[in-house]
Amino acid sequence: MAHPEKFIQAEPVEDQLREIGGLKTQFDVFRFMKGLIEIYGARSFMVSNLPQATSLSLSTHTVITNWPAQLITLFDKQELLPTSPLFKKLRGSSLPFQFELESVNQERGDDVSWRLFSPYGLMRGAYFPVHDSTGMRGAVSFAGDGPAFGMQQMMELSFLSVHVYEKLGQIRSLTTRPADTLTQRELDCLHWTSAGKTSSEIAEILGLSEHTVNHYLNRAARKLDSVNRTQAVATALRTGLIN
Repeated sequence: MAHPEKFIQAEPVEDQLREIGGLKTQFDVFRFMKGLIEIYGARSFMVSNLPQATSLSLSTHTVITNWPAQLITLFDKQELLPTSPLFKKLRGSSLPFQFELESVNQERGDDVSWRLFSPYGLMRGAYFPVHDSTGMRGAVSFAGDGPAFGMQQMMELSFLSVHVYEKLGQIRSLTTRPADTLTQRELDCLHWTSAGKTSSEIAEILGLSEHTVNHYLNRAARKLDSVNRTQAVATALRTGLIN
């Protein structure tokens, strides 16, 4: 959601659908979504599986996102997921909707959302409920600081979101269990990362250098077809590699 002069003319939806059909990996989908938010003038995107009302961690339900890692960490550290008005609405409806950060603050009765998201320019956006062929429910969201999406944009993004989530489900079903490809050190680093430890803290725990820890985490992320350590941890938790 950028200012009108920054808006890029979108290619026909039919062309975007053909592009989605040819995507092979989660990283391919990530790059497609990066292009999509540029076209539609947004700053961020997130594709997530729908958390249960009792879930505390958004990161473990995130499939792909370009949210800053620090933002996700702070969101989970403050345990905002259970009280999120947006995820509550997603659990109760299958209809796309737009949101304003100011309205979210009013629903929460505090300014925590403003303090967390406004520094990143995520002032308003839209959520699109989706599901894949297995019945897995999820959501695709877009956010930024420009004008709200128009009706045509909402319809296009809703249609594309359904196809993106289905494609990610297909990619997941074709992905073999990577347990035999991850070393014990890589699993250890993922485990401690999931516990909220920094690279320097993990280095002290495991008796390694911080550089080595980062190397293990980067290598694990590549093996798990993840774009960063946050997504790698989410994948490892989802597939049972760590708990």
